Amino acid sequence: MIQVFNFVLVIFLIICALAVQHTDDLVGSIIIFAAYSLIMAILWLLLAAPDIAMTEAAIGAGVTTILFLVVISRTRRMEK
Repeated sequence: MIQVFNFVLVIFLIICALAVQHTDDLVGSIIIFAAYSLIMAILWLLLAAPDIAMTEAAIGAGVTTILFLVVISRTRRMEK
């Protein structure tokens, strides 16, 4: 049962990575990247590495997402 859950999470991780690559909207790709980081944190937790899971959740999903959003808000974007 756990292995099926791990497999589903890895498939979702691959889908998130491909979606970030193909998304044209910057904010949308940042949100997908945050979801990618949260899935990675869950996988690290399931692999019995809670210290890496907490670091991934804090830095990958938290700090990096906030920094990306701040940078995008401070730059000018050309909307179609």
